[in-house]
This record gives sequence, C-alpha cells and structure tokens, in this order.
Amino acid sequence: MQDQNQNGVKSEVLDALLKTGPKIPKVGDLIEAAVINVSKNEAHLDIEGIGTGMARGPEFVDESGEYSNLKPGDRVWATVLELENENGEMELSFREAGHKKAWERLSGYLKKGEIVNARIVDANRGGLMVKIGNIDGFLPVSQLTAQHYPRVEGGDKGKILDKLKSYVNQTFRVKVIDVDENENKLIISERGAWEEAEKEKVSQFKTGDIVEGKVVGVVDFGAFVEFGEHLEGLIHISELSWDRVNHPREILNVGQTVKAQILSVDGTKISLTLKRLSDDPWKNITQKYAIGQKVSGTIIKLNPFGLFVDLKESITALCHISEIPEATPQNISTLAKEGDEREFRIVAIDPEGRRIHLSLKEPAPIEEAKEEKAELKQELPAAPAETEEIKSE
Repeated sequence: MQDQNQNGVKSEVLDALLKTGPKIPKVGDLIEAAVINVSKNEAHLDIEGIGTGMARGPEFVDESGEYSNLKPGDRVWATVLELENENGEMELSFREAGHKKAWERLSGYLKKGEIVNARIVDANRGGLMVKIGNIDGFLPVSQLTAQHYPRVEGGDKGKILDKLKSYVNQTFRVKVIDVDENENKLIISERGAWEEAEKEKVSQFKTGDIVEGKVVGVVDFGAFVEFGEHLEGLIHISELSWDRVNHPREILNVGQTVKAQILSVDGTKISLTLKRLSDDPWKNITQKYAIGQKVSGTIIKLNPFGLFVDLKESITALCHISEIPEATPQNISTLAKEGDEREFRIVAIDPEGRRIHLSLKEPAPIEEAKEEKAELKQELPAAPAETEEIKSE
C-alpha cells in the first residue's frame, strides 16, 4: 500500500516536471541555441535545458549569410533534423533555418520597398542573374535603368548579350518586386530603385514643359534625350516629325542638342515630343487641298503597291498603283523614280486618318462632269426659307 502511494506520488511529480520543464522540440522546429565551439565545417551548440546539438556539412551553410563568422557564445537559430544522432546530440541545420530567414528578409524588403544591393553573377538575353545574400534572383532587361539598358542599334541579339555580360561581378542597387519562396522566385528592379531616388527631380517637370537636352541614344523605335539633372526621356519615332520617318537617324544623332516638349510623365518615365513644337499640318488640310485639285509633289519612296509623295509642309500622300497608268508591281520602278517631281490629281482626302490619295490618271469624262456639277451647285444660291416651309407643309 505504501509502495503504491509512493509510486503515485512519483508519477504526479514526473507529470508536473514535464509540464513545467523545457519543451522538447520536434523534427522541423526552429530553435535558438548558443555556440559552444566552431570548426571549418561544423558547430556544436548548447540547447538550453535540453542538451547539445550540432550543425555540420551542407547543413552548416547558411543562405542568409548571418552565420558566416560564428564564435563561441553567439546566439543562433537552427532547424531540428533529428532528435538524436550517432553522437547522442541533436542534429541541426543552419541551411534550413537560414533559407527561411533569407526569404523572410526578402519579403520584408518587398513590403517596405527597401533598396538593397544585388551582385550580378551571369546574364542571358532576357536579363541578369543576381544574388542577394545567397539567394538567386533575376533582373529583367525591362527593369534596368537607362544607364545600363543595352541600346544596340538594329537590335543585334549577340551585341545585347555582350553588353549584359559586361555587368557580371558588378553590384546594382535594386528593389525587390516579386518574391515567392515556394517557387524559389525572386525578381528585382534596378529601375524601381532609381525611380525612388529620382522622384524629387522628376517632380520639377510637368506635361507641356519645354526642355533642352542632349541625344544620348538612337534606336529603331526612337531617341533618348538626357536633360535636367541626369534625367532621361524618350522621343518615340512617331513623335519625331509630322513627316513620315523610316528611322530616327533621319532626324537625330547621338550628341546632338535638341529642344523637346514633355508629352507625359508616368512615375519617372518621361515621354517627349519634337513634332508638337510646330503646328500640325493636317489641322486645316481641307482648306489647303480639295478633291480634283492638281498638285505638284516629289516621289520619296517606291513600293510594289504605289508611290509615297511629298506635298511639302510635312504632308505625305499616296498614289496607289491602281492610279498609275500601265503600272504593275513588277514595272513600277521603271515608271517612276525617287526624287522625281510630278503633277498629281487629288482623288481622296481623309483628315482624321491623315491620308491623301493621289492619281496620275486623267479623270474620266463622267468624273469631270460630276466635278463641274458639284462646282455649279456650290455657286447656286441657297433656297429661301419660305420655300422650305411650303415644301414641308
């Protein structure tokens, strides 16, 4: 009876100790420990109130980079891999814990919009492979600043890749724009970090302002102009001239000083225009030209489907092959030459579509009669209002 009572008391005391004593961790738990000693490839740790543990081999490597210079007494976090290894110690991992902490830190950068350093380790045509700490990430070409964007004339893919590879081993200031630990995805933006720093400079300018700057790049789709305190804007090819432009080099060259108007400001993306500093020649086009009118024009380009004709004052018109006597796609180059000045007849005007159609054919008699009738109708006086009232009754 006495033994039974003693056993009962012992059981109660054991239960109480288990409830009040240190919590025994499980496999996968993240625990805090103190460093006892460190060697090249392993560390022994004191897990307070429980025992000792060790992190070794691949599990000794920490992706967050925090534990690269450990010394006795340092407090660390580690993930439990085994409760007891062959040495009777708990098997721990800095790699697992560091991986988790590294991704948590990246998520923090994203939420706070912090600007951090990224080391360039490789490149492909789509962008740059980077590392933030020990986590691999990607910096797309579209997220590079104007300073590092690979402006290659003609879009030569080999030259673009060479330009991107020249950045390997450099460090860029970037913002994290996408993080997904489950997919092991980290996307960063150099442009985003630059925009953060440039917001104040850009805020000094608004749509409609006239700026003066230097052309720093000419590509197929437009020209880049640097102005102000190292700000940069793009003049798209469609904003270079009211005339037809085949390539921006026809209008601008690198190093040239130009005046341009700010077309729009979106964050730190600035769009400029050159052509809007002059009046739109299509604005009053129907006051200058009329259907049937004969005009003199210079042929500026031949195509299998017709001729592009310069009518001066930045107006380009089209003479379709069907309006060229005896012309076919095969012989059109024998009937007309670039630079030739010819007399054309206007057969259609579309102000909204900014198109004028010309003809080298003589008008048919019926057409002439219609034109004469139209002219006669315009000369006749309008019917009196009384007549209209009688007719409506």
